[in-house]
Amino acid sequence: MIDSRVKFRHLQTFVEVARQKSVMKAAELLHVSQPAVTKTIRELEQVLGVDVFERDGRGIKITRYGEVFLRHAGAALTALRQGLDSVSQEQFSDAPPIRIGALPTVSSRIMPRAMELFLKEKTWSRVKIVTGENAVLLEQLRVGDLDLVVGRLAGAEMMAGFSFEHLYSEQVVFAVRAGHPLLDGRQSLFAGFGNYTVLMPTRGSIIRPVVENFLIANGVSSLPNQIETVSDSFGRAFLRASDAIWIISNGVVAGDVADGRLALLPVDTGETKGPVGLTVRADAVPSLPQSILMQTIREAAGEAAL
Repeated sequence: MIDSRVKFRHLQTFVEVARQKSVMKAAELLHVSQPAVTKTIRELEQVLGVDVFERDGRGIKITRYGEVFLRHAGAALTALRQGLDSVSQEQFSDAPPIRIGALPTVSSRIMPRAMELFLKEKTWSRVKIVTGENAVLLEQLRVGDLDLVVGRLAGAEMMAGFSFEHLYSEQVVFAVRAGHPLLDGRQSLFAGFGNYTVLMPTRGSIIRPVVENFLIANGVSSLPNQIETVSDSFGRAFLRASDAIWIISNGVVAGDVADGRLALLPVDTGETKGPVGLTVRADAVPSLPQSILMQTIREAAGEAAL
């Protein structure tokens, strides 16, 4: 634990004396008396239990213990100043937008509520939301075009240099229009797939291998009439106008199913469940607005998982 006797003035005085190598010069820059500087350094040495400065002729020099402490004290002061600056409302007006990459399932299920909560915080920060395939979003994150990605956990080979925070788990579903022939239970579901157009995730999508393995495990080796798409607007429109089957993450169609516009085929897809969360660059330090937005995403995800 941090000793409560160490105050900001101790760190500030110590760092300034170390920089100036002089109590007199440090006192002038800090606008305090020399005795006050000397007293502050002695208080710090009492807390640390070691001397941080020693006499060197007419002047002073930092000790080995002081050199070690200086690295940490300097970093602490820098971090504190950055924190104070980031909280200042004046910093927000000229700040670049927070750039978020979100999978379609997240864009429709999580981000509307997250943004509602974020706007209530009145940071006045601009936000840019980009939707696309997981691989594309992660590459944009890697090169710095995005600040964070909200989506499924990618494979280990794609996660190098990234940090992932799990929010919830989500599975793939088979969506159809209300009143679809396969909903009456008189046909074998998987045996009848070949009679319908199937909307499949694209080959670059994170759930494509999961879907392919699931279909093979259930005896579906080929789909002669399929369309690859990650467009949720196309999927909704096409299902309403046809008897197509849409294989998609549950979050994309959860609202449509709740409204009765779409329905789910009675297929147990529990084994397709996968983690969804926040992915950021491991070496990135989020700004205050970005930290607030990440927290509202967590809250929205928590509400959606209830």
